[in-house]
Amino acid sequence: MKISLSNDAPQSVVADWLVVPASGKKPLNEPLLQKLDRTLGGAIAAQVKEESFEAKRGKTLQITLPLKSRLRAKQLLIVGLGDALSEATVRLYGVKAGRAAQSHSSLAVVAPSTDPSVLRALADGVGTGAYRYTRYLTGSRLPKKQLSKAGILLERKPSAEQKHAVTEGSISAEAVNFARDLVNCPPNDLTATVLAEEARAKATAIGIDCKVWDKKGIEKLGMPLLLAVNRGSHEEPRFIHITYKPKHAPEGMPRVVFVGKGLTFDSGGLCIKPAASMLDMKCDMAGAAMTIATVIAAAQLALPIEVHALVGSTDNMLGGNAFRPGDVYPSRDGKTVEIINTDAEGRLVLADALTYARELKPDYLIDHATLTGACMVALGNYRAGMFSNDEQLLEQYRQAGETTGEQFWPMPMDEELRDELKSSIADLKHTGSRLGGAITAALFLKEFVGDTPWIHLDIAGPAFLDKVQGAQPKGGTGFGVLTGLQFLRALAKGRATSA
Repeated sequence: MKISLSNDAPQSVVADWLVVPASGKKPLNEPLLQKLDRTLGGAIAAQVKEESFEAKRGKTLQITLPLKSRLRAKQLLIVGLGDALSEATVRLYGVKAGRAAQSHSSLAVVAPSTDPSVLRALADGVGTGAYRYTRYLTGSRLPKKQLSKAGILLERKPSAEQKHAVTEGSISAEAVNFARDLVNCPPNDLTATVLAEEARAKATAIGIDCKVWDKKGIEKLGMPLLLAVNRGSHEEPRFIHITYKPKHAPEGMPRVVFVGKGLTFDSGGLCIKPAASMLDMKCDMAGAAMTIATVIAAAQLALPIEVHALVGSTDNMLGGNAFRPGDVYPSRDGKTVEIINTDAEGRLVLADALTYARELKPDYLIDHATLTGACMVALGNYRAGMFSNDEQLLEQYRQAGETTGEQFWPMPMDEELRDELKSSIADLKHTGSRLGGAITAALFLKEFVGDTPWIHLDIAGPAFLDKVQGAQPKGGTGFGVLTGLQFLRALAKGRATSA
């Protein structure tokens, strides 16, 4: 979809949908709505009164246009902004606009502000709001139209800075939607091999490096825990390393490494999941999707920070050679691990990837993983848990999430629970008891990051939803991409300012 800026008047713009913002309890106090109301002979005022519409954040009102409408747009939607304008609110406004028009060809959205950061948020909201996953639809179920162009309306001719902000928002939206496509793809078509091919194709297209190791390569690389999880599968594993190094990075800019869990399907292994719990396990590679998409977008945005994406990928199946409870395997960094539950496979794959990441000597190490049901029990479906060994880094990332509207919550790393991971025959067990399960999972990962400033983000809840919620669609959400990019953007700005 092409998203552009224009200074066309809302009354005269030609589009399938015109979307306008409103705020406060009396939306008709807005000068634009008053002007549009006069154009429509009082239709807006009548409907606002009839439906007692208040412009609360994210609330919408579709106006029924009179038969002889003087508006050139075919349909009109009012979207509430609430009482405070923030990037997250503007992004939700854009999502509502894109979602309303996703079955039509064109959209015009009135910008609530001319600030470049607002325009960037509005553009990525429109782009992500218009998202639909249609790859497997045929015949009459295949949408006949899709949103191909969206215009963001300003009162004056747009500046170069404003146009650049909209381009940035479009790139962010494409990254989120790419991650969603990967997560929504069924596991028979998205194997570890295909995931690696998708990553390589994206990286090659924009001219950055992507290395992929097959099973023999992983054996030589030395990742026994990743290989252990793969033992029951007919599909080969893959290890992916994407590298973005900016051409003209200012001196002192940090190196950031993102690590993503890439389980393309999780049956639970020999500790098999119940059938109902297995249905959506194609989403167990959402951390990998987010990681790949974030680094690709960072390169497209030409952010002045060196960024890496690392993904260990396999499925977790029940073949005759599958790893078993009671097995002991070495890890890449040498620690031996006693297997307790084969359905806790993600932390094993991450352990080897985190060790590899540590060897890159990053300034910041961030992993995303659909890791534990325990985190969902604690925080619900719409918020991710944050675990860290660095309070300053954790706060920076939390603030980035607040800006984007993606919800995170800092979780404790209680060392008292470390005893749960003690093994009588190996260096450590990979799971503890059910109590504090998300914490013991994070404590296990902590064993492999050394002193590197690190955040573990358990995205099991918000990565995949069974219904639309706020700015997020049903299915794969691409959760974490926007926050990752915002963190990188803020990091670059802060370093540049301090320099």
